[in-house]
Amino acid sequence: MYAVLHREGARLFPDELFADLYSWVGHRGVPPRVVASVMVLQRLAGASDREAVERFTFDLRWRYACGVGLDFPPFVHTVLVDMRARLAASDRPDRVFKAVLEVARAAGLVGRKRVLDSTPVYDAVATQDTITLLRSAVRGVLKAADQELAAALRAVLVSGDDYTERGKPVIDWDDRAAREALIDSRTRDAHAVLAHLHSRELYDAVRAAAELLATVAGQDVEEGQDGVFRIARKVAKDRTISTADPATRHGHKTAARGFDGYKGHIAVDPDSEIITATATTPGNTGDAEAAEPLLADILDDTDTDTDTDTEAEAEADGPADEHGTSPEHRAEDGRAERAEVYGDAAYGTGPLLRRLEQAEVRAMTKTQQASNRAGCFPKDAFSIDTRAGTVTCPARATVSLKPTSDGGGIAAFGDACATCPLREQCTTARAGRTIRTSAYEDELARARLQQRDPAWKAAYRATRPKVERKLAHLMRHRHGGRRAAARGLAKVAADFSLLAAGHNLARLGRLGIRSLPGGGWALATG
Repeated sequence: MYAVLHREGARLFPDELFADLYSWVGHRGVPPRVVASVMVLQRLAGASDREAVERFTFDLRWRYACGVGLDFPPFVHTVLVDMRARLAASDRPDRVFKAVLEVARAAGLVGRKRVLDSTPVYDAVATQDTITLLRSAVRGVLKAADQELAAALRAVLVSGDDYTERGKPVIDWDDRAAREALIDSRTRDAHAVLAHLHSRELYDAVRAAAELLATVAGQDVEEGQDGVFRIARKVAKDRTISTADPATRHGHKTAARGFDGYKGHIAVDPDSEIITATATTPGNTGDAEAAEPLLADILDDTDTDTDTDTEAEAEADGPADEHGTSPEHRAEDGRAERAEVYGDAAYGTGPLLRRLEQAEVRAMTKTQQASNRAGCFPKDAFSIDTRAGTVTCPARATVSLKPTSDGGGIAAFGDACATCPLREQCTTARAGRTIRTSAYEDELARARLQQRDPAWKAAYRATRPKVERKLAHLMRHRHGGRRAAARGLAKVAADFSLLAAGHNLARLGRLGIRSLPGGGWALATG
C-alpha cells in the first residue's frame, strides 16, 4: 500500500479534489494530497493525531507513501483536526472513500453482489444519568443565550441552582426524599425555561439547545398524581443518553449484547472484498433501515438489467460502465448479471425484501422462520392467499382474512376450531386459532421458502462470512476503529468512511493496482 500511495497518490488524491475546502488566497499550507495520505495511513494504524504526525516525521515509509522527501518539514497535529472538520462540514464528506472506490470500479473489481452487515462503534462520551442530563441541557440553553436572555432565564429558575458547576448537587443520595426533591426541582427549572422560550423567536443556537432540553425533560420523568415529577418507570424508545453527543444512543447488536454509541454499516463485494458503501447511524437503528443507501448503486441499476447491448457494444463501453459493471460481470447474452444481496436475519424484513424484488435484485438474506409455540402448527402450515383474502388451516377449514390498519390482516377460525380433530396440535386458546399477516406477507413467505433450498444455503454459507472478516479488519484497532475518535454523527460517519477507504486502498495494494498511461486503472498481471 505504501508503494501504491507513492506511485498513484497524485491521481488518487489530487489537490483539486479538496479545492472547495480551502481558499487559495494566503499562506500555502500542507498540500491536501499529503494530508489525505496521512489520514488514510492514520486510520489503518489506529493512531491518534499526534501519533500520526510523529510517524510522518520519523517513519520513512510514511514519507515515501506521501511522496515527500526528508527535507519536507513536519506539521502540527491540528492540521489533521482541521482537515477532518472541513470534510465533515462539506457536502462530500466521504470524497476520499469515493475516490478510492472509483479506482476499484475502473479496474473491474466491483460487481453486482453485495454482502451487508453492521458493527458497533462505541461513542467518545460518557453516558449521563437523568439529573446530569437535565442540568447539562439547562446549562446549554443558558450558554447559548445572549446576556439579556440568559438573565431573564435565570430569573425563572426556582431551584436555586446556578448551573455553573458540572458536578452533581451535594445531597444525601441515600435519602429517597432528597433524590425525588432534586429531580422535581430540576425538572421544574427545565419546564420554566421552556415556557419562557415558548413562542419567542430564537436564533439557531438557542433553538437547538431548547430542543435538546425539551427532549431530555420529557424522556425520563413523569408527573405523578400529587404533582411531583419523578423518574419514569420506563425507558424512552429513542432516549438521548448524552448532551455532549446528542446523536449517540443505546444499541443492541444481539439481545444479550448492548452498547452505547453508533452503528457502522458496510456493503462489500464478496468477490473482490472491496467495500462499496458505508453508513453510520445511531446505535438503536435497525440494520435493514440503513440497507437501501448501501445498495443505491444496484437498486438504481434496473436499466442495466434490461439492457440488450451486444457483446461487441459492451466491450466498446470500456472496462466498466457508470455503475461499475465490468465485462466479466455481464452474462454471455450481453445483459448484466442479476444483482444479489446477502445478509443475516436483520436484513430479512418485509420492506427491504419488497424493495429488492422491485429492483429485480435477488435477496439472499435470511428471514426469520414462523414460530412454533408450544409444539403447535406454525404459521407456515396455513395456506395464506392474500389476493383472495383467505386463510386455510391444516384441517382444510377456510376463513376470510380481515384487513387491519397496518396493511396486514387477521383470520380468526373461532367456531371451526371447536370440533376440529387437530385442535390440540394447533392452538390452546379458548377462542380458537388466530392468524395475523403483515403488509409484506407474500415477500416474507417467498423468502422463507427459498432459503430451504440446499443450493441457497450453500451459496449463503460460502458468501456471507466474508463481510464478518472485513468488519474484523476494520475494527482491529480500538482508537478510531471500535471506539469513535470524534463526537457527532457527521464526524463519526466521515471517520468511518475514511477507515473504509484505507482498507480498500490496502486491498488494492495487495491486488497490484496500477494506473494506465492513457487513463484508467488495471491490476498487475505478473
